[in-house]
Amino acid sequence: MPSRKYADGEMVMGRWPGSVLYYEVQVASYDDVTHLYTVKYKDGTELALKESDIRSQSSFKHRKSQSSSSSPSRRSSSRSRSRSPGRPGKGRRRSSSHSRENKNDKKKAIQETSLALPPVSFLFKLSENNTKRYNGEPESTEKNDTSCIIVEHKLKPDLEVKRVLEQYSLRSRKDEKKKEETYSEKKIFATAKPIEKAPSKTKDLEFGGRIGTFMLILFLPATVFYLLLLCKQDDPSLMNVPPLPALESLWEARTFGGFLLWFFLQALFYMLPVGKVVEGLPLSNGKKLQYRINGFYAFIFTAVAIGILLYFQFELHYLYDHFMQFAVSAAAFSLALSIYLYVRSLKAPEEELAPGGNSGYFIYDFFTGHELNPRIGSFDLKYFCELRPGLIGWVVVNLAMLLAEMKIHNLSMPSLSMILVNAFQLLYVVDALWNEEAVLTTMDITHDGFGFMLAFGDLVWVPFVYSLQAFYLVHHPTVISWPVAAAITIVNCIGYYIFRSANSQKNSFRRNPADPKLANLKFIPTATGKGLLVTGWWGFVRHPNYLGDIIMALAWSLPCGFNHILPYFYVIYFICLLVHREARDEHHCKQKYGLAWERYCQRVPYRIFPYIY
Repeated sequence: MPSRKYADGEMVMGRWPGSVLYYEVQVASYDDVTHLYTVKYKDGTELALKESDIRSQSSFKHRKSQSSSSSPSRRSSSRSRSRSPGRPGKGRRRSSSHSRENKNDKKKAIQETSLALPPVSFLFKLSENNTKRYNGEPESTEKNDTSCIIVEHKLKPDLEVKRVLEQYSLRSRKDEKKKEETYSEKKIFATAKPIEKAPSKTKDLEFGGRIGTFMLILFLPATVFYLLLLCKQDDPSLMNVPPLPALESLWEARTFGGFLLWFFLQALFYMLPVGKVVEGLPLSNGKKLQYRINGFYAFIFTAVAIGILLYFQFELHYLYDHFMQFAVSAAAFSLALSIYLYVRSLKAPEEELAPGGNSGYFIYDFFTGHELNPRIGSFDLKYFCELRPGLIGWVVVNLAMLLAEMKIHNLSMPSLSMILVNAFQLLYVVDALWNEEAVLTTMDITHDGFGFMLAFGDLVWVPFVYSLQAFYLVHHPTVISWPVAAAITIVNCIGYYIFRSANSQKNSFRRNPADPKLANLKFIPTATGKGLLVTGWWGFVRHPNYLGDIIMALAWSLPCGFNHILPYFYVIYFICLLVHREARDEHHCKQKYGLAWERYCQRVPYRIFPYIY
């Protein structure tokens, strides 16, 4: 593994985030997890910088020597000594013109001196000027605050930055050759690729470390089977332990074959050359993987296939009759897939390992995922399982429950409760597939490896636990009135609106912060060059998408009534899951953004629930 390049206490030149200006800084520390240097400016300001944003002082010596050899004071003094005293009239004109040049040169020298260090109030002044600009208020017009003026434009398009640099150049505009060399050097600094760096060992273990992850490997399958058995009981109380079925009844080769057929059918749809191909976020080695966005097409193809089966009188409620066997088949397959993933990860290069699953402990890495993006050729296993077999399978399971309800209770049409559950969850799945590209920026793709946690979650937990409300309604039908159904629909629409608008706002800002449609949004600049939104939904709470998720989960459970808490298990689980994810996000963002994240938390104090949490 390559070692760090700069030692603690070393004096280097650090690029101010978002600009092309470098300042003298001292290396304070280095984070092996995020690969960021904490540097300290002479005024006490501390920022976290990437290694690509730091240069040694020796790389700037040549430019400094050039500028000192042609300093304005030496040029003016040499010209004054060579002036002839015998030509008073012309000399006076020259002296007046040279005095003006000396004043201009002194102004440039003062500006260059003032830029040697960023002022103490620089970061706060930058945020204040940004806020004023978005509110339509006049910005600061101090003449000597050239550093603020230059870096203030860092979030504007490249052409605007170029214009500002030319307007506030620190070098003589007469020396075109020197300016071109300097500009090309800055351009190289701005476009330099990050130095390839292998991920270090995972230090902060989640989920209770080795013991916690071992217990989860046993607890998660047991929870799924317990919930499914409980749903078939006349009294589905959580404390009413259902009788265990015979082990031989839990396994059936036909259902396992049916699950394999479903999995490879979705794999076939994934490999079809339809849909656009996009690039993911940069990896630790600077590379970007390509992904084919065709999840919505796979959903359409699946709907057509299901329609053909129903047309030829295929009994889709067979899935309901053998629901437990299908769950066991999916769990067995996810376990086998997890073993394969861990074995192949042992031969993966260091830079391809997951930053959160490289602890060196077998059970922990097996659970969280050792390899970040396991691929067979161009077939990305993690990305495929994230949305295809489980999420689309969830819709198919709900449809099977709807048909089973009609058959068992001799209904000519499904109940209103079942229709609401199917409609709400269908909307959620279609939205995820329609906005498939957004999943490339989630922690599941960018941070978490592909191990038992995601394999079991994608293939077992999503289709068999997320469909709990529909499965419950088959055995425990609930009658609701149209006004109640309308009220529940409004609740779901509110949750969906918050969820979708918040995610769209975030994704649009990530793609193009300079989009005129986002001109009304305010943000805090960070050392990584990205911004933290402090207005809109992300100025309301830190995770508004999680708030929308929880509201929708509640709307999915309300059609089941209030006779038992079992249908609300999903809501309780979802709250616990999102609170855990929120804690992970907080820790990750604090390491990534440093002081900017602390300022963001001061501006937006509530995490998920406004005025509560």
